[in-house]
Amino acid sequence: MQNFTNGATASLIPAEWIKSRKSEANGMCVEVAALPQGRIAMRNSTDPDGPALVIRNAELEAFIDGAKKGEFDFLCAGN
Repeated sequence: MQNFTNGATASLIPAEWIKSRKSEANGMCVEVAALPQGRIAMRNSTDPDGPALVIRNAELEAFIDGAKKGEFDFLCAGN
């Protein structure tokens, strides 16, 4: 089992990368992949060979909770 860390080349992580169905037609989106030990890798779909952000499941849960509550809406264009 490999231990991937932040900054690992995303395309070298042997996992199934998934993205939101709401992603733009030109492919600009964030993709995620499940890793061993309850971790998640995130990458920019327009730079699949770029660095991956590796986080714990609990960190993603906290982020999703905040996003559902609108805590990051101010970061979106037009808000």
